[in-house]
Amino acid sequence: MRTQIFTIIIFLFSAQVIAQNDRATSEQYRKDQELMKRNALLRMMDSAVVYMDQGNYEMAEQRFIYVLQNIKGVPSDLTFYFGKNSFYLNKYKQSLDWINKYVQLKGTTGQYSAEAYEILAKAEAELVKEQTKEAAKAKEILARDYDIDCGPTGKVICPVCKGSTVIISRGAFGNQYRTCQFCDQHGMLTCEEYNLLIRGHLKPRQQ
Repeated sequence: MRTQIFTIIIFLFSAQVIAQNDRATSEQYRKDQELMKRNALLRMMDSAVVYMDQGNYEMAEQRFIYVLQNIKGVPSDLTFYFGKNSFYLNKYKQSLDWINKYVQLKGTTGQYSAEAYEILAKAEAELVKEQTKEAAKAKEILARDYDIDCGPTGKVICPVCKGSTVIISRGAFGNQYRTCQFCDQHGMLTCEEYNLLIRGHLKPRQQ
């Protein structure tokens, strides 16, 4: 009788271990598949950059858009590439939108920061010209429709107060100062807060 009970206990324990191993294997498989998918999308992004450098901006945009529509967490480099390519396609508002996201994420320290600021200035000038001519606007892919990957720190300098934690406004009796209602005490936003902010969904903090 004891032998039978012991056998049953061993069987149940073994079944539990097997089930746990199966779950772990399944989870690892899922993670591996997600990593493979992301790597494939990043390779497509790299190929789009090659098309852009070759002057084939339409093909580059098709590939950039495919990556945007399928990747989880948009890499900061993609915000720059897509904004730059949009400028070459004369989609100046779209270019400004995406390049601004890159600048907000990387500031002056990013790999493409210097070029990003140059494109911003050119795109702003061209957009003014376009608006004065009342030119027809192409359909634009705006960054607010996507979750932006803020990088390994998971934080971004608050674009509302530029990281100062203080908002300055001019009044009848001089400058008025008030604490920024969106960032933390260090002038930072979490990645989740940043994505809510660019969609206009981030609620002010309680003062």
